[in-house]
Amino acid sequence: MNVLNTALQHIPTTTKETILSLPQQLKAQLPLSSTLAHQINAQRQTIQNILDGHDSRLMIVTGPCSIHDPIAALDYAKKLQQLQSTVADQIFFVMRTYIEKPRTTVGWKGFLYDPNLDGSSNMQLGLEKSRALYLQIIEMGLPIASEILSPMATAYFDDLLAWGAIGARTSESQIHREISSQMPYSIGFKNGTDGSIQIALDAIQSASHPHQFMGMSQSGLPCILESEGNPKAHLILRGSNAGPNYHLTEIEKIKEKVKTELPALVIDCSHGNSGKNPLLQAEVLRTIVAERSLSHVRGVMLESHLNDGQQKISSEMTYGQSITDGCLGWDKTQQLLIEIADSLRTSALKRSA
Repeated sequence: MNVLNTALQHIPTTTKETILSLPQQLKAQLPLSSTLAHQINAQRQTIQNILDGHDSRLMIVTGPCSIHDPIAALDYAKKLQQLQSTVADQIFFVMRTYIEKPRTTVGWKGFLYDPNLDGSSNMQLGLEKSRALYLQIIEMGLPIASEILSPMATAYFDDLLAWGAIGARTSESQIHREISSQMPYSIGFKNGTDGSIQIALDAIQSASHPHQFMGMSQSGLPCILESEGNPKAHLILRGSNAGPNYHLTEIEKIKEKVKTELPALVIDCSHGNSGKNPLLQAEVLRTIVAERSLSHVRGVMLESHLNDGQQKISSEMTYGQSITDGCLGWDKTQQLLIEIADSLRTSALKRSA
């Protein structure tokens, strides 16, 4: 053993190590009350009821492409919560609170990694500020959603999320399928960037089964995690590099191709479905709602912030404007969602008649 230790000491490395709080330490520092835990459990069940078709409302996951300013995020959350009471009979809101940003090459990785937006990568501060922000939004009464990206980060927030997504680039990842199998909330898998649906369907099947895999305990120790499987996994259509896949005709083609009953269906109105033009999300959503009686879509995703568009990180930034993907501004979002709620009411009346 002494020989091994001596050898390890002489292994060259360029890695800098910074110790972070353990998940259980951060949860003790910023605890979830029993009242809020009960609220989150009820919201998770509501989401599952919608995905199962037992609740006829449309789930809408809406919010900034990624969080970068907690004050603006809370401002958005307040507006969304106020709107919820107006459309609650037809729509159930889940706020998009993404703190990790997948990168194709390099770039800002998200609020969790670089909350100061200066490249300092103060992840300890990112963990603390992210959990604190999550708790503030939850206290407003809103369920929150995020993308499951870093396996190491999940243990810090698994008690707070009401819904999660696995991105197009990670749906094929074994570890993300294993992690999803243990999460206590509904998780959607996106089709691949090339349009492949089979990747997501395989992921759903994998996540629904029990797994034994290496992970990190709440005390920060490496351990073997044993999951029971997640029966709440479902499919997200996000379009592809070749074009959209939200139309009823495309959904029917997918059904014919897989020759099996599709899992619960959520459609991302952004990315390939909008050609990365945030303003086109409105037309995508209108089409989805118009075809919903036949497509049986259970939920949609919108990238929406206080102001339209996107901006670069700089010393003078526009308040409430995305620094990653472009978003639909709040005024347009609110008008659109009220319109959609009215359309859903009209459809419900026609069905009842």
